[in-house]
Amino acid sequence: MPASNRLYTIGIDYGTQSGRAVLVDIQNGHEEAVHVTPYRHGVMDEFLPSNGMKLKPEWALQHPNDYLEVLRTSVPAVIKASGIDRSQVIGVGIDFTACTMLPVDTEFQPLCLKDAWKERPHAWLKLWKHHAAQEEATAINKLAEAREERWLQRYGGKLSSEWMLAKSLQILKEDPEVYTEADLFVEAADWIVAQMTGQLKRNSCTAGYKSNWHKNEGYPSSEFLEQLHPGLADLYATKLRGEVSPLGSLAGSLLPEIAEQMNLCPGIAVAVGNIDAHAAVPAVGVVSPGKMVMVMGTSTCHMLLAEEERSVEGICGVVEDGIIPGLFGYEAGQSAVGDIFAWFVEESVPAYVQAEAQEKGISIHELLEEKASQLQPGESGLLALDWHNGNRSTLMDADLTGLILGMTLSTKPEDIYRALLEATAFGTRTIVEAFRKGGLDVNELYACGGLPKRNKLLMQIYADVNNMEIKLSDTELTPAIGAAMFAAVVAGSEAGGYSSIQEAAVFMARVKEETVSPIPENVKIYEDLYNQYKRLHDVFGKDIDSLMKNVRRIRNA
Repeated sequence: MPASNRLYTIGIDYGTQSGRAVLVDIQNGHEEAVHVTPYRHGVMDEFLPSNGMKLKPEWALQHPNDYLEVLRTSVPAVIKASGIDRSQVIGVGIDFTACTMLPVDTEFQPLCLKDAWKERPHAWLKLWKHHAAQEEATAINKLAEAREERWLQRYGGKLSSEWMLAKSLQILKEDPEVYTEADLFVEAADWIVAQMTGQLKRNSCTAGYKSNWHKNEGYPSSEFLEQLHPGLADLYATKLRGEVSPLGSLAGSLLPEIAEQMNLCPGIAVAVGNIDAHAAVPAVGVVSPGKMVMVMGTSTCHMLLAEEERSVEGICGVVEDGIIPGLFGYEAGQSAVGDIFAWFVEESVPAYVQAEAQEKGISIHELLEEKASQLQPGESGLLALDWHNGNRSTLMDADLTGLILGMTLSTKPEDIYRALLEATAFGTRTIVEAFRKGGLDVNELYACGGLPKRNKLLMQIYADVNNMEIKLSDTELTPAIGAAMFAAVVAGSEAGGYSSIQEAAVFMARVKEETVSPIPENVKIYEDLYNQYKRLHDVFGKDIDSLMKNVRRIRNA
């Protein structure tokens, strides 16, 4: 097809440190152009930008203007770089980290951007990795368990401190004036879509997985909320009010004023928001049950489709139509994966390793991977727990911390690096086994995100630990491709798009021909090591008087 006749959609992927716009050819799913806009303010986990106020431990905030800058910078950049005419773009879709929530006024204006509220930490946007609401999450879980709330089992028996209810309760308890002032609490995904369309449409993905909404039963009852805190009784009726729209539905048309800033045609279709990991699933062609997709980056999300709803220990949630219409979507995850490797490289690597990497002209990650690849499984004598940012699945506890067992005066940096890679693989296997124990099939593994391409050793370890072949995405931009696929769906066949996400996957999904297969001799060793990991996991993670938690309590005090 001549270039001038080709049609495109734009997927905008909002990550933890940056946002990226990807111009996607809807005929084959290939990226025509990509542009990344780093967030000016990054992750604000130490100080408020307005007055330099020091934040308490486990806080993680962001600046909403950084998200708007992505629209104004990255979208025009991909149009310019590609050389296409903007009329060839038929739709826009976004995906976002979640739960990333912000309080807004009646005009959808974030409270943190108003002079009267900018010096109040709770007026700011709370990033997904804001873990300071663990006390509130614990209270929610205890009460829900005592009341035998049915909805709790859809979330593995525990709600996370990362989610909307815990964060809302924290605002109410610690700054009730901000709580009262806010007209709405909204997911950043829904807020950015509202900026493009002028209307709020809460997407079913974040509503289901992060706000406890159910397609047939709605939200938890006001009676439960009132018992949790009297001021919270009308949370869902007021602060979280709004239509919940299913994935793949139209949020609205692109407003003329924002279309001009984005260098797009006004009136084109805008899809309802999506969660980044969930958007990645159809982008690797997974639209049927039994196939787990690992979206691997700073953290990892584990996505699985099934035909029925089951209770699974420690999962993040199960939502009907939450990933693919017509199926139940299951989510589990690890709170830190790439972040753990980055922590080690940035904080713990000696000068001689840095010098060697510089001399070889490679990154420290590449050097450590090269050295760690020369070690056999078990050779380091180390065993680690992958809880440097708490545990999301299956323990759902942000108060847990990292641990490395077995260090001696002979331990080398590459030993520790490999042990950390292995720990994240063991964490994934724990999740896989939880799904199987819950009666769900996990027959295939898919990996996407930045880590699979950059770290081949990591993928081999995952294949060996899980004793499963791993299929790899053919792009590092998988969530953005998925967002672009949903944009093609909401544009519709009449505009040259597709009638369903299943149809879009036939043409736009991309997986490499090469796979990663387990090495039998490594599988045997890792079976033993995993059994030791599980013992360590249970000792430190399931003991209510855990030594690990007591040390953390002393620090917090």
